[in-house]
Amino acid sequence: MSAPSGDLPAEHPPVLPSLTTLSPSADPHVITAPARTGTNIELRIHTSLTVFDVAAEQWAPAVSGFVVTVLVHSVDAATGLPRYLPTAEPGEWARAIFADIDAAQGYFLGAVDPDTGEHRDGQLAYRLYLDTNRQAIRVPRQVVTCPHYRMRTGDADPEIRIVTTA
Repeated sequence: MSAPSGDLPAEHPPVLPSLTTLSPSADPHVITAPARTGTNIELRIHTSLTVFDVAAEQWAPAVSGFVVTVLVHSVDAATGLPRYLPTAEPGEWARAIFADIDAAQGYFLGAVDPDTGEHRDGQLAYRLYLDTNRQAIRVPRQVVTCPHYRMRTGDADPEIRIVTTA
């Protein structure tokens, strides 16, 4: 893996979605940025907010709120075909988006479709669960369709600083 090549250009930093004001929609908020830890790799970051409302189950209370899903597609900048990129940089993008609420509460789902658990080449999925007041909560067991792993804060990961505008 090559070393990070520096911050994104300051004259055109990407604008992250605000999780405090983002509305549920079928259309995700999309950011496109060059990967800084790979050669000729482009990241297409899709952020969506959906509503959930689940009934109580044994040992699990009823809960409703919002699911923030961040899908990071790593593609070849020239062809658009999926490319491998280690998880450090996509994870930083997800943490930067989740930081609007709480970057420590997100989940890494892996290279999967978060709704089905099926493998997806060139895609990494992250989720954050919010209550109706948009405060971060633990994943409600009733909505889990694939394994959820707490996001690491990455002391062993290379430092990749995502510079954005709020």
